[in-house]
Amino acid sequence: MCRNIRILFNFDPPATDDEIRAAATQYVRKVSGSNKPSKANESSFDEAIDEIELSTRKLLASLTTSAPPKNREAERAKARARAAQRFGGSISAT
Repeated sequence: MCRNIRILFNFDPPATDDEIRAAATQYVRKVSGSNKPSKANESSFDEAIDEIELSTRKLLASLTTSAPPKNREAERAKARARAAQRFGGSISAT
């Protein structure tokens, strides 16, 4: 999976509109192999992002779990620790 796409389910507070849109955008970029589409492909690119964003919203709304919601800061700290172990040194928070 693309490292830039973050887990969005089971957080308190829930994923924001911006987080869902960013995940959809990253997915389309990864699948298309293009960071920025040409003018000829721009409408197809944007339409795909819109459709994936809508599907992601539907998915997140329909999922259930008995697990307690995750803490965003704790998950960020775990991710930084994994990155530091994988790449060495310290990794800045994004």
